[in-house]
Parts: sequence; C-alpha cells; structure tokens
Amino acid sequence: MTRTGQVRLEGTAGSDILNLSFQGELPPRLKEVLPEIGGMLGFETGSGGLIAEGFRTRGVAVLHRDGKIYLGWERPVHFYRALSFLQDALQENEYERRETPCFETGVMFDVSRNAVIRPDVMRRLLLRMAFMGMDAAMLYTEDTYEVEGEPYIGYMRGRYSTKELRDMDDFASVLGIELIPCIQTLGHLNRILHWPAMNHYADNSEVILADEEETYALLEKMIRAASAPFRSKRVHIGMDEAYGVGLGMHLAKHGYESAQTILRRHLLRVKEITDRLGLEPMMWSDMYFDDSDFGGGYHDPSTPTVEAVESVVPGVGLVYWDYYHEQEEEYARVLAKHRLLSDKIVFAGGLWTWAGMVMDFEKTLKITIPALSACKKASVPFVLVTARGDNGAETSLMTALPGICLYAEFAYTGGYEADWLSHRFQDCAGAELAPFAGLSRFNNIPGLSSPARTPGITAKSLLYEDTMVQLFAKDLQGVALVAYYEGLAQEYEVYARQGGPYVLVMDFYAKLARVLKGKCEWHENIAAAVRSGNQREALALAEGLLQTAEETEALHLSWRALWMAVNKPYGFEVIDGRLGWIQARMKTAADRVKDWTLGRDDLEELLEEPLPYRKRADGSFAGSNVFADIVSACKI
Repeated sequence: MTRTGQVRLEGTAGSDILNLSFQGELPPRLKEVLPEIGGMLGFETGSGGLIAEGFRTRGVAVLHRDGKIYLGWERPVHFYRALSFLQDALQENEYERRETPCFETGVMFDVSRNAVIRPDVMRRLLLRMAFMGMDAAMLYTEDTYEVEGEPYIGYMRGRYSTKELRDMDDFASVLGIELIPCIQTLGHLNRILHWPAMNHYADNSEVILADEEETYALLEKMIRAASAPFRSKRVHIGMDEAYGVGLGMHLAKHGYESAQTILRRHLLRVKEITDRLGLEPMMWSDMYFDDSDFGGGYHDPSTPTVEAVESVVPGVGLVYWDYYHEQEEEYARVLAKHRLLSDKIVFAGGLWTWAGMVMDFEKTLKITIPALSACKKASVPFVLVTARGDNGAETSLMTALPGICLYAEFAYTGGYEADWLSHRFQDCAGAELAPFAGLSRFNNIPGLSSPARTPGITAKSLLYEDTMVQLFAKDLQGVALVAYYEGLAQEYEVYARQGGPYVLVMDFYAKLARVLKGKCEWHENIAAAVRSGNQREALALAEGLLQTAEETEALHLSWRALWMAVNKPYGFEVIDGRLGWIQARMKTAADRVKDWTLGRDDLEELLEEPLPYRKRADGSFAGSNVFADIVSACKI
C-alpha cells in the first residue's frame, strides 16, 4: 500500500512558489496528482527543495522541525489533509498538529435533479475534499448512469457513461476517497417510469412495481451497471419516500397489502441481487417510520412497533437522514429509535443547497453542529452530508464546499469554531468563506421570520413571482426589500470584480440580487399606483421593469456560463424556460401599463384584494421551492 523512497519531479527554476521534495512512506500513485495538488496549494516539486517526509501514524500528523516537514497518515486521504496544513506549518519554526477523526465522513452530490456535474469538475471537487480529509463521496443517480440494454434510462438527461464513472472512481482512489454508487430501487424513479416504453414497470408515477419478475430483472441490470465502475462494495439502494407503494398497479394486480409488507418482500429480492453481486447495501430509513402504524412521522417518531422491527431486512444498513432539527437531544432521540431497528446506522445531514438558487449556510450550521454532536456521542461510524438539488438544481453545487468543510473539520477536531472553519476553508477551497456564508441573506430577510424547521425560500419566490398575478403580495406586505437587495447587489458585484476560482458564482449572485431589487421595486409599488390612478408613477415603474428585463437577460447569461462551467448542458433548458417566462411577463406587464394609460386595459389582476399564501399562522414566511406554485394560480 505504501511506497518508500523519494519522488522528485522537476519544478520551474527560479520560481517564488515553494519547492518541495517528497520522500519517506508516501501514498500510492502520489506522483500522478502532485502537479494538480501543487497548483492548488502553492508548491511545486523538484530536487533541492524543502523536504516533506511521509510516515505512517494514526490519523493525521503534521510537523515542522529542523527545517523539514513531516506528514503522517493512516489512510491516503489523511496524507492529503496533512499536506493542506503546509502553509500553517511553515509559518512557525516548530509546528506540530495531530488529529484522529471521530467518524468517517462522506458527501452525496445530487446529480439527478437536472444538473449532472461534469467529470472534470468532479475531479476538482474530489481534490478539495481530499484536502479536507473526506473519506467518501456518492453520486446520487436516479437515472443518470448508463445501463446496457436500457436506452431510456438517462436518455437526454446527461447520464454518466460507464467509462466516466470508472475514471472518476480511479481518480478518487488515488486520493484515498471511496466513491460509492447511490441509486434508487423503489421510489424516486419518475424520470425512468415516465417514458411510455418504461411505464409498464410502474406501480405509480414515482414507484416501481414490486413483486414482478421483469421488475427484478431490470433492477439487477441497474444495480450491476451502477456498481460495476466502482471499487467500493458498498451501494446505496435508496428506498426513501416511496409514497403510494402498493396502491397503484400493484393494487390492481395483487389486491391490497400494507406498504411495509410489500417493502420487506421487495427489499428481500433486492438484497438477493446485491448478495449475488457481492455488495453491501444501505438504504434511507424513512419508510420504516412514515406510516402511521409506526408512530408520529419520520422526524418525530414514536418507538417502533414489533411489526416495524420485524420488517427490517438484516444486512441492509439504515441511513437516518435529517435536515431540520436544531437541538442535539432531538437527533439523539431518533438515533436511539434507529438502534431498535438495526445496529448498522449511518447519519445523513443536509447542506441546504435546495432552497431555490441559494445555499443557506446559516440553516446548515444550525442543524449540523447538534446533529454531529449527537452522532459523536452515539459513536455513529459514518456520517454523510447531502447536497440535494430539488426542483431544477438551481443552486450550483460549488456552493456546497463550505458545508463539506464544516463536516470535515468537525470530524477531525470534534467540534466547531467559526474562525477555524474560515481558516480551513481558505486553505482547502482557496477562497474566503464570508461570501459563501453570506448567501443565506438572499433568503433570510430582516423583519421577515422563517418557519421553525425550514428557511424561507424568499429569493426564488421573488424571482419567479409574476408581474401581474402577484401571489405573495399579502405575504410580503410592508417588508422593505428594494434597498436590501440593492445592498446585496453592490456587495456581490465587489466579490465578482475580485475574481478568483469562484468568480462565476459571485457574478451570478450579483446579477440575481440586481434583478430581485428591480422586481421588488415593481411589486411594492405598482398596485398602489394603479389603484390611485397615478399614471406617471405607473409608467415610470413600467420603464424600470423593462430595465429589469434587460438585467434578467444578464442574469440568464451569467447563469448559463456558471451552469456550463460546472454541469453537463442537459437540464439548462428548464432554466432557459423559467427565465424566458419571467422576461416575457415583464414585457407584457410594461405594455399593458401603457395600454392602461390609454384606457385600453383595466389591469384587473392588480386590483384584486391580495390573500395570504405562504405566510403561516405564526407570521413566518415559507415561500415556495416549486416553480409552478410561484408563477401562477392556474395549472401549469
């Protein structure tokens, strides 16, 4: 597993960049990634440079003594984390840091909600993860992987080829990161089942038809195809949120049975497949709790019944996912109830990359520290963090890096300290943390409270709210938003001008804030101007709205550049359509205001008395993360 001796690659003569010479016990294939790592961490390799000596130890060790760097590692990824401390170590004459992680850590990247990360970008993300010391990564592929003989699986969706997956796994293995296949084998299969050629496999539009031999023939193809490119024997088989299982075609063919009875029988068949392939399956655990027979819901469950315990299939690990609670005792309680079902428990938290087009780091922080504290005390061996992309993957997964870093630093330090996280993010991601953490402000507005468990999805609601059918008018009445988003626009325009590896991210948010400011100016004033008959103000607002339409086109171009830099092109047609929709509606609204001043339109939508929509009884504003629920009261 290790290689003793020196690795010397020729560097650039006369360069001010630190020159390193590696020797000692080093991870396998280190030489293959040194040029990329050196470029990211600020060193090159060559003879006559500072000696960096690798040695085996428990966990991670970094020492600077007698003008020499020592990098201790237990697993290859520990070596790369140790290397990320290079600049820290060199700032002191004598430096020593030792770390032993309290659990294994992994990241699940959602590549099934329209955005499929390009393999070259995944390579860069894996490098950043290695600097952080992350052990594993999952690519959540509902249908976005190649299955031989099944052309409709991933058709026109940017699916990964077997070679692409194999190449990513090979690169991850160099860094000591385990790439684990993550698929679905019951629910969440709408993009496969919606094809007319595939819908004979459907129980309902989301759930595959259990208890049919052709179903298990298909699932064996899928599991074999998803796992074959990877070295890992672990496989995530999904099984979450399979709502309506047994109540569609299964009911018509077989009669009624409880969901848990069908689930167990189906899972036993899937387990037979994974056993034949020599795989170690894990699944999301919610279907054992969601049914009313088993208690009060997944995130506030009662003690599992005997039926629930007996329905668990031995040898299948359970992944407890929770993206909501903010108290350690809440996580501890649900973890304890999982222990009644299985002793193979994995925890999965969330990065809140699915709240519209904004990564909510504030909410991520509130849920992560208590969750990981509970996992540490409960000796959970493996924790995942999920970066999901619900309703169109509008948030770039490049913004997931701060949350990944948060998980890594907790694992290696056993806690959280804000300044330390900022420091480590700079070292590992090559950027300041503040602009990423500050993105929460796009959704979390002063004077507008968020629901208890989920943040308000304000930015998406405002971006897509129709210019004439203003569904959030009552909810946001009296909230000052114009100056607020103007301030964010100016701030992120500065970040964009500073450049750096995330310039496209910062440019996107600068332009998003600029459009939100313009839309809020219209929404806050147009109805009052029409009601009072103030034609001059209405015309001025219409002219401003046309300017906002131009700024929306600038946002569109920025978003496209960011998407194409990170993802395969598939899926952006949805964003094109959404932005084209609101641009067209802006132009329609401006034209109709002009007609109104000439007596040819009464603008009746703006005269309707607004009703509450997404504002809750406690006064908090939830917004919506579903495009169709934002843009119209009519059926989309």
